[in-house]
Parts: sequence; C-alpha cells; structure tokens
Amino acid sequence: MVDKLHFLHHIAPYNLLPDDVLEEISNQLEIIDYNKETKVYDQGNQKIKGIEIIVSGAFETFFLDSSKSKRKVEDYGIGHTYGAISILFNKRKSLKSVIAKKDTTTYFLARKEFKKLCVDYEEFFDFFSNEFGKKMLDEEFAHFYKNNNALEDNYLVADQLYSSKISDITYKKIVSCSPEMPIFEAAIKMAENKTSCLFIKENDDHYIGFVTDITLRDRVIAQQYDPKAAIREIMDSDIVSISTDAYVYEAVLLMFSSKSRYLLVNQDEHFIGFLSRNRLLSEQAQSPLVFIQSVKSAANTSDLRSKWHKVPNIVAQLLARGVHAEIVNEVVTTIADAISNKIIEEVITKLGPPPAKFVFMVLGSEGRKELSLKTDQDNAIIYEDTSDDKRAMVRSYFLDFATQVSDKLNYVGFVYCDGDYMATNPNWTHSLSHWKYNYKNWIEEALPEAAVKFAAFFDCRAIYGDLNIMQELRIFVDEELKKPIEKFYLYLAKNALLYEPPLTYFRNIKTQKIESKEVFDIKTAMTPIVDLVRVYALQNRIFQKENTGERLRALKDLGVFTEIQFNELMQSYYYLMGLRLKHQSQQIIKDNVAPNNFIEIISLTKIDKVTLIEIFKTIQNFQSGIKMKFTNSLG
Repeated sequence: MVDKLHFLHHIAPYNLLPDDVLEEISNQLEIIDYNKETKVYDQGNQKIKGIEIIVSGAFETFFLDSSKSKRKVEDYGIGHTYGAISILFNKRKSLKSVIAKKDTTTYFLARKEFKKLCVDYEEFFDFFSNEFGKKMLDEEFAHFYKNNNALEDNYLVADQLYSSKISDITYKKIVSCSPEMPIFEAAIKMAENKTSCLFIKENDDHYIGFVTDITLRDRVIAQQYDPKAAIREIMDSDIVSISTDAYVYEAVLLMFSSKSRYLLVNQDEHFIGFLSRNRLLSEQAQSPLVFIQSVKSAANTSDLRSKWHKVPNIVAQLLARGVHAEIVNEVVTTIADAISNKIIEEVITKLGPPPAKFVFMVLGSEGRKELSLKTDQDNAIIYEDTSDDKRAMVRSYFLDFATQVSDKLNYVGFVYCDGDYMATNPNWTHSLSHWKYNYKNWIEEALPEAAVKFAAFFDCRAIYGDLNIMQELRIFVDEELKKPIEKFYLYLAKNALLYEPPLTYFRNIKTQKIESKEVFDIKTAMTPIVDLVRVYALQNRIFQKENTGERLRALKDLGVFTEIQFNELMQSYYYLMGLRLKHQSQQIIKDNVAPNNFIEIISLTKIDKVTLIEIFKTIQNFQSGIKMKFTNSLG
C-alpha cells in the first residue's frame, strides 16, 4: 500500500493543506476495499458518512433516469475524491449512484473531519465549490441534480435564506494582528488559530485590511516577498461589513456586488465575527445565490446566454414563494452584474490590459438595481485623465472595448438601447474631467433636456473597474449640488410630473388598446414614484442609496417623508414591481413571447384592480405635493 502522507502530498486539493495538517489527516484515513461491480452508493437514498479518495482501481458514477438508464456517466480514477459535493451541496445524500468499476481501494475520511477542513481552509473548500459550479453549467447534470433533490427546477428551497438574519447564523471568530507584524509571524498566527483569513487592526476596533492563505501564496511565496516585511504591505484593504440586523441573502448579495469573499459582522458599532462567502453558499446550495456562483464560473458567452434564459424561472419561483419584489430585483440585478463582469473580463483578455484606469457604469433601472425581465443596455465608461500624447490611443481603446462588450451583452439578451445611452456612443465614453464638465453643464444649464440627462446619469452605478474614479465624480457632483440651483430642481420636478397614473376621471384604470386587448402600461405607472423619489434624493444629496427603496428609507430617516408616507410609497412601488415581474416571467415561460410592460385588465383579479386604483390615487397625491414644493402650483 502506498504511503498515505506521500499520496496526499501529490493530489489536489490535499496538496494545498499545511504539512502538519496532512500528517494528521493521514493518521485518520481508513482503508476500504471494494470488489469489482460492488454497488458503493445508491443515488439520492444513501447518507454519505465521509469522503473516499481512490488509491487504486476506479469508480463509475452515474444518474439513473426514469427508465433506469445510466446518464452522465463519469469515471473516478486514482486521486479523485467522491462524496465531497454530496456532503457540501446535497444534504449529505449521495448525488449519484456509484459502482466499483474494478477491484478498488479507497482512503476514507469521516464527514466531520472533512467539513472541518473546509471550514478551516478556504482554498480547500474552493476546490470543491468550483468543481460543483462547473458541473452545474452542464444542463443535463443540473437537471438530474435538481430532480434528485425533488426540486423540480426550484431555485428557492431554503425559505430561511430570506427570513433569517445574520444574528441567527453562526459566524467565525475574528483573528487579527497589527499592521506592522512581520508576514511570517502573521502566517504563524493563522496556523495556530486554524484560520484562512487574518484581519489587520490599527487600533481598538478599526480594521484596515485582511490577508488570506491565497494572499500568502500569491503575494509572498510566488513572488519571493520578504517574509519579514510588515503584513500591511501585502494586505487587501477593501474591508466590507454588515450588521447583525441584515438578512442572510443581503450578506451574499453584498459579497457578490463588492467582490468580497469575507464580511465583518457589526453589532452595536463593534465587530463580533466574520462571514465567508463560500460558507454561506454551501449552506444555501439550492438557492439563486449558488446560481450566481455558477454564472461566475461560465466558460463562454454562450453559457452566459443560457444562464440569462433561466432567470425568468427564478423570478417566477421567488415571487410564488412570497419573496419581496425588492429582493427579486436585487437577485436579477446581481445575476446581470455577474454576466456583465464576465463579458468585460473576456473582452479585456482579448484586447489586452486597458491603457488607463476606468470604470464601467450602468444607468437607469440597472443603475438602481431594479432590473425587470424586459431590459436593454444603459451604460457608460469613465476613464482617468491622461497626457495629451496618449489621449487618442486611450479613447480608441475604450470605444473598441465598449463595442465588443455591447455586442456580447446583446447576444446574451441585454438588447441595444434605442435611445443610444450606451458606452458605444462617443458621448458616453469619456475621461473623468470630461464627465465632470458634463454634470456641471447639466446642472448650470438648468434646461429641461439637461435635467432629463442628469436624471438618467444620477441613477448610475460602477460595476467594474477603479471605484475611486466614481467616488471622485460623486464628490464633485455633491459640491455642485450645494450651489443655488432652484431652476434645476424645478425642471427635475417637472420631469417627474410628465407621467400620470392611469386613472380615468371616474377613478377607474385608464387603458389603451393594443392588438384588440385592453391594457395599461405598468412601467409608466411606476415611473412617477421613481422620478419623485429621485428629485428628493438629489435635493438631499443622497448618493450612496441606489435603489428607490433605499432612497425612501434614507428620506424617511431625514424626516422628508413621514412613516405613513414612507409605507404608502414603499408598498405601492413594490406591489407594482411584483406585478410587473410576474407578468413578464409568465410571458416568457408560459406564452413563449418577448416580455413587455402592457398588462391586460382582464388578467387582473378584483383585488388587483382595487389595489391598483388605490396605488394610483396615492401617486397622484404625491405628485400634487411635489407640484406645491417645487413649482408653487397645483395646476
């Protein structure tokens, strides 16, 4: 029999573990022998007691379809591990049936010890997490995986994902050190505390960065960096935190949007622990959040297109389970962001590194994280100011870059913008100084068309690149908005009054005929809420709150809206959003047609109709308020 320790040293992912840990594991391994044709596991019925690493021989693994035929047959040879995915992502049940293809010997490691390794060593866990994500890209594998769990393509099994708060779950203890601690001492501290993430703390409770096992591998060992140097020299400085009052789904979405693998947990202004993205995902293996992870593992643009086509089913199921429309918006937006990021990275790989720092920003509904299923591209690019001799070359690169990104987005399903609010338009790809000029001009001109452009570009959000560029622009615009600009707000307010709720004189729902059907435009019905909330957010210089709900909460906290007004607007807006998303998902799934915003009156229940009429009355009342505040008129 081969030496256990030597064997583990030469196979992934065990070769990622420290020597002392490998030695401990090798002492825990049990040897199991199987005769040829022995059935080792039965798909979906057997609880996995631990993982098995094949030392000699081979396993044949497969799904059984309804006719008991083998599907997705895979051979696991020497060095392969079976059981890891089943333990981590399938509630410990064997995902597939397994037969010993020949006389086979395995090393068995108990489930408890395996899970402990996954908890203690992030990169070890990543190996199996990534393997699962790649498998889920295969349509047939995904089909059997879901049916095996009796999910029936259900992307939302764990309701607690949307009802549990951070305070309800277990988080890991923070291990920290000072910024000046030598790198080798920090590594020793990580090993002693069996943590894959060490936080850097400057004083009592001020964290300035963190390092991981991967940081030490990539920035110290691979680059032969001085191990006696201060840990601050190699740390990641993007600290992201979340309150114990937040929901679990918010934590995962925050991790994806901030591209952070770790979150510090904040309670009463003190950090009490931290969360790992992979840990949360492994606990929510059938949720849309793992679907997002599979998007990030997509191999090419065709895979991304296939992923986007699955989103209507996710939306329909989330809504059917009563998940709030604001959360559904966030899920859809996060999937869209992940797709866009993959495409951007693909184009950069093709074109070569950008010649200047830049941000790719999205506008409109995507900028507000309020994507529906009928969506087009609204985006722009800001790049850093460069010297005169580089200016033409830099601009040429980013316009070419924008064209290739836009074409790929269109292929995936984000169609070109009719209004040409895209980075492919030379007007919307510019240097930072030019963008500052744009915003300053729109504010100072105080013309109706300038107010419309400003409104579109106020709802902007950077999804890729150097966020400092976006922050510098926000600071500049904030200063401009402090100046006396009453006329500018007047035009913004008038823009918010352009759309009226579809109510007849007798307070019934006003309809229009399209292809002999009586319909109303739900997007137009929602627009007044978006617009009027944006005006108040601008006047109060609320930049960090991106979607309509977040802006409403901030305005309530500032006393701009009362509790009653806040509740009326929130309930109205997200009722309409839920109705819109449900309508569009049904069009795609059941009617097999492109989604639109026209809802048939005949499709509404009596309760829907009564509720909509009350919502439209609420919107009219708020429009009267904005007329009085900004135009001193009720007419």
